[in-house]
Amino acid sequence: MDLCPLIKSILLLDSEGKRVAVKYYSDDWPTNSAKEAFEKAVFTKTQKTNARTEAEITMFENYIVVYKFVQDLHFFVIGGENENEIILASVLQGFFDAVGLLLRGTVDKKEALENLDLILLCLDEIVDGGIILETDANVIAGKVASHSMDAGAPLSEQTITQALATAREHLARSLLK
Repeated sequence: MDLCPLIKSILLLDSEGKRVAVKYYSDDWPTNSAKEAFEKAVFTKTQKTNARTEAEITMFENYIVVYKFVQDLHFFVIGGENENEIILASVLQGFFDAVGLLLRGTVDKKEALENLDLILLCLDEIVDGGIILETDANVIAGKVASHSMDAGAPLSEQTITQALATAREHLARSLLK
């Protein structure tokens, strides 16, 4: 497993350093309080930088931290000190772009909290157990959207099977009235 790049954690924090969505893939932080302390320390170290146009990279406590900010959200991908920064940056960009696609361009804390399920599914599609599965934002958003498609979605956004199931439900409801 030494040849496979591993992600230690992915963090999505608000503009005050509070959690929006986080996933840890390492036992480097054994307790929740250790995780929160790490998040606060990473946020404090990076908050004064201008990582709004492109991703920034820094070393912090023997970890490589790649991060990017948009509106009131701070995206972080953390890897070990020997990981490739370009790979970590591609994971960050995939996460960042997929969230943008899923939130339909309105990437802010309010929208993120309202769609937290999509963001957590997004994290699950990107990394599993620290191993990178996917970095293409379109593929990630597509998989998340297919998992979360509901009957209330417009028929144009549903698969044929989902559309038929929705039509069957509407027909059954109309017959029962």
